[in-house]
Amino acid sequence: MTKASPRFKRIMLKLSGEALAGEAGSGIDGNILNAMASDISEIIKSGVQVALVIGGGNFVRGVQISSSGGMNRAAGDAMGMLGTVMNCLAMQDALDKVGCPSTVMSAVKMEPVCEYFDRRKALKLLNDSQVVLFGAGTGNPFFTTDTAAALRAIETECDVIIKATKVDGVYSADPKKDPTAVKFDYISCDEVLQKKLGVMDLTAITLCQDHQMPILVFKMEAGNLQTAVYNNKIGTFVSP
Repeated sequence: MTKASPRFKRIMLKLSGEALAGEAGSGIDGNILNAMASDISEIIKSGVQVALVIGGGNFVRGVQISSSGGMNRAAGDAMGMLGTVMNCLAMQDALDKVGCPSTVMSAVKMEPVCEYFDRRKALKLLNDSQVVLFGAGTGNPFFTTDTAAALRAIETECDVIIKATKVDGVYSADPKKDPTAVKFDYISCDEVLQKKLGVMDLTAITLCQDHQMPILVFKMEAGNLQTAVYNNKIGTFVSP
């Protein structure tokens, strides 16, 4: 197997909840979950360390239910945090099945379901080749899992954030709505902020820019993670 580039020694993998749902649009598609677990297991075997944040949009989005149902935004976001933990537990189970050790850490205390976030322990687990899954976002309302991924990537000294989505990179506009949208192979955080492109939310992009954290965005399909890790000739590379 091709060895990973040294700068990808430790990655933060950010998965969208919707991507895990597949065509159903909600819940978890077991085939997608198992395929991603297998991909993660393969790169772990090659010596790459993997931290993981999964969104909760396949279960609930706080901003959606608060705006449509009149629910308090903080309460809606708390529900969204629980959705991310559910996804982490599902991924942990899939990783167990392929023999890949992992630990789920939550930003809010919920033992014995999972462990409470501890930066020093997370670093030790990563060094021991365990996948560390970070659930419950930042533990605070009004912050997205994109921001949580940026925060945890910086805290755990990752080399890059790899964001796997339903789109094959960053475009000048939504390619589903605008057929003239142009895909970028490379773009800077400054350009993303200026053009307000939908890479990650602007708070996350600012964090990445301030802490020199690059981002690689690509489509979540079988085998794409290996390509992203080994030579990054895929998707869009966002430089800080």
